[in-house]
Amino acid sequence: MIRGLGIDVVSVDRMRSWVENEALLARFFHPNERVAVSARGSAAVLSLAARFAAKEAFGKALGTGLRGLSLRDIEVRNDELGKPELLAHAKAASALRTRGIDTVWLSLTHERENAIAVVVLEGSG
Repeated sequence: MIRGLGIDVVSVDRMRSWVENEALLARFFHPNERVAVSARGSAAVLSLAARFAAKEAFGKALGTGLRGLSLRDIEVRNDELGKPELLAHAKAASALRTRGIDTVWLSLTHERENAIAVVVLEGSG
């Protein structure tokens, strides 16, 4: 059963200054995400914007926003075929367990100016 749905859009321009700001990256992104983003070269800003949109969409899908959660504990990665996955750590994982959510679906897209993420939470709840 679907337990939550969230969508978010992020301006790519907003993220341009973040790519070179290690303090901001460390504050908002899981260490694995920072490695993945840095490996993308000129596409790093698109990847960063999409990941940030995914974190915001996750909070909306929970229905609580990101209150009490650290954005670093919401990790976006790509599987071996490139499909995006959202992994919840620490309090974010606890929020999923508390709500009976066992599957997180994530879709990302981006163009030159915007990145969009959709999160669907599924579980028996």
